[in-house]
Amino acid sequence: MNRIKSTFSIKNLENISGIKAHTIRIWEKRYNLLQPERTDTNIRRYSLASLQKLLNITLLYNHGFKISKIASLEEGEIPIMVRDIALKSSSEQVAINALKLAMVNFDYVMFDATYDEIANKYEFDYIFIQIFMPLMQELGILWQTGAISPSHEHFITNLVKQKIHIQTELIQRKQSPQENQKIFVLFLPENEIHELGILFLNYYILSQNYKTIFLGQSLTTESLRTVMTYSDILNFVTYLTVEPNKDEIDGYLKDFQAQLLDNTESKLNILGPLQVHINPSLLPKQIELFPTFESFRLKYFGAQVFV
Repeated sequence: MNRIKSTFSIKNLENISGIKAHTIRIWEKRYNLLQPERTDTNIRRYSLASLQKLLNITLLYNHGFKISKIASLEEGEIPIMVRDIALKSSSEQVAINALKLAMVNFDYVMFDATYDEIANKYEFDYIFIQIFMPLMQELGILWQTGAISPSHEHFITNLVKQKIHIQTELIQRKQSPQENQKIFVLFLPENEIHELGILFLNYYILSQNYKTIFLGQSLTTESLRTVMTYSDILNFVTYLTVEPNKDEIDGYLKDFQAQLLDNTESKLNILGPLQVHINPSLLPKQIELFPTFESFRLKYFGAQVFV
């Protein structure tokens, strides 16, 4: 299952590049931009090199270059122009496309170069919310549809995690949280391993000069009881992506309330896509849902920043 995907259908190319299959066929026929192989049943199959080339062409095309001009370029000119545009553009979508290209190429140098360029213009929280999150949502769809392999998704996810860890450590080394402030306990429930959201939340809360207790992924509710010895006024924060599953989530929250929140002033704050399966009208007042990061930010840290 983790084998690197090396051949792609025209539908895969359409999904990854955003260029319609019909247009890809026209570009092949009119400009000879791609040279797919054919199966015994005459079905197009594209190599990884073809996908890389199409992503390069797409970035130039979306940046205003006519396809006839792109077709006239020498093979080696295209990636040079792409890197130049990706590093100079202020467009979030251009940055996302450049990061997708870095993923397909397994090119951490291009990832870092693109990141460094956008980091010169924006704060990290803006980069994560406006670029990394849309990128990961798009890649999640591509992975589910088989357009990219788990190897691609893991490669880019770990590079994003690396950036969060770096920013988090920088803050921790200079942080001096005030006494008697809110304390946030960040964790993921048992069997939940999708940690990008909770890693970013930990970074952001620290950046606001609050104390966090970061516990990471896959924790049972019972194991969290130890933290209650630290304080009985805690703000638990979790990010639910796939666990607990939708049939068990109401029971999970009921148990969480009974084991950790009853007879305390502590709260549980829930973010993540799985919360759509929770009925907010049935929640105890100590458990709150946040459909977006912005709603969480607004509740605890003040005015909305991104619109």
